[in-house]
Amino acid sequence: MTETIRKDIPESVLERMEQLKKHGKEVPDLSLIKTPEQIEGIREAGKINTAVLDEVAKHIHAGMSTQEIDNIVKEFTHAHDAVCAPYKYEGFPKHVCTSINEEVCHGIPSRLRKLHDGDIINVDVTTIYKGYYADASRMFMIGDVSHARKKLTEETKKCLEIGIAAAQPWATVGDIGYAISKYAHSLGYGVVRELGGHGVGNDFHEDPFISHIGKKGTGMVLVPGMVFTIEPMINAGKAGVVIDRYNGWTIYTSDGSDSAQWEHTILITETGNEILTY
Repeated sequence: MTETIRKDIPESVLERMEQLKKHGKEVPDLSLIKTPEQIEGIREAGKINTAVLDEVAKHIHAGMSTQEIDNIVKEFTHAHDAVCAPYKYEGFPKHVCTSINEEVCHGIPSRLRKLHDGDIINVDVTTIYKGYYADASRMFMIGDVSHARKKLTEETKKCLEIGIAAAQPWATVGDIGYAISKYAHSLGYGVVRELGGHGVGNDFHEDPFISHIGKKGTGMVLVPGMVFTIEPMINAGKAGVVIDRYNGWTIYTSDGSDSAQWEHTILITETGNEILTY
């Protein structure tokens, strides 16, 4: 591993990876450590991705359809010479995911689905710019939202922040999941297990899988240069989920309780981490 096959990776990082591997730790393949050029490309994609969500934030309101959100995302992305990664990805029919209330993720925009006063909605955007991918999602509270929905939305954002704080160089994937699940469970919430964060940058979904349930000190070691998403899906009720048997995409809470999700793409650095999308 310490051979000069990647001159962009500091020798100290390669040596530490080698030592950890000898002690039985799971270290990433060098292909998962982004080059400076790749990091800059992902950072630029992240700027557009953040701007897309900012544009959605300007216009989202009760009475609009989720198809209108899709239109905003498509038009703004294309105007910035970028591509909406979800469109046609494994057959997904739209440019963005819009998941309302009990929908956990992968909600499909529709002109028939309207936003109502009191709804909470997750808008999940992934942008490709010059071949590089960036991914983020935000929750939006529509009109007069109940205390329970407001609390779920805010506490889920706190879960994301806690997960990012745990994502330090030479920590592990398990540390992230442990920190998130400990906090969410203390509030009586369920943490979705079947879906999680993922490596991103050169492709839509890369290794490692970032579970939001975990045990300290387990899983892949987080090495400077890794880029991945943290995106806790927190249910007000039980953790179980089901998939829409008709469209094959939308994930719902199994008990009909509300769900919330926030997502950032982050870069592990030698001194901490950098958030690349908001």
